[in-house]
Amino acid sequence: MDVLLDTFLNWEYIWAVVPDLLGTGLLNTMIFAVCSAVLGTLLGMVLAVMGLSAKRWLRWPARVYTDIFRGLPAILTILLIGQGLGVLARDVVGNNPYPLGILALSLIAAAYIGEIFRAGIQSVEKGQLEASRALGMSYGRAMLLVVIPQGVRRVLPALVNQFIALIKDSSLVYFLGLLSSQRDLFRIGQDLAANTGNLSPLVAAGVFYLVITIPLTHLVNFIDKRLRQGRKVDRADEDELDLVAGGKVGA
Repeated sequence: MDVLLDTFLNWEYIWAVVPDLLGTGLLNTMIFAVCSAVLGTLLGMVLAVMGLSAKRWLRWPARVYTDIFRGLPAILTILLIGQGLGVLARDVVGNNPYPLGILALSLIAAAYIGEIFRAGIQSVEKGQLEASRALGMSYGRAMLLVVIPQGVRRVLPALVNQFIALIKDSSLVYFLGLLSSQRDLFRIGQDLAANTGNLSPLVAAGVFYLVITIPLTHLVNFIDKRLRQGRKVDRADEDELDLVAGGKVGA
């Protein structure tokens, strides 16, 4: 038991790695996750709209993209983009793999987020679009102002889940060979674990991941519960609704 505790819970190594995890690893992990989430969301929305288009030249490229990036292992995609595009983009990014890591994660996220958006948009009743068109809106305006906002609202829990997955997938970027100042939580824990032959730094890194992902998981559950139950109407709102209803009846 003492050997097991010393292997996984050696407090000397844990306290030694905490400053790097806080100062460098946490920041880089969040940069990878947030940047790829923003870019992936923008591209994912484009893919969702293309996938719902009646025109084949828009629908088929979106489907092929989604099938490829959802079918390939994340690590394979990261290596192909990081090492393959690294040669082509050397004049732009130099030998810095940081932007290419974000790009790879963004392309992966876009494939999943696009499917999430597509499912959300398709879940909106067709009558919403038809009513908007009947009011004189164009197809594009009706989709942008009526259908898409409702679809996005319905898939918020799935989007947060995807962000959690991005946080965990960011640990795979270390295969591209990050600089010391670019290391994420996993790479910092792994480096010290390799130098000391002790797994306690990796346990510390795992705790940091849990500190980020567990609150987000509960946030997903909270959002999902609120969307299912709806907003609770207080007494003031009920009185206002009664006045409005009474005015209509009186009219």
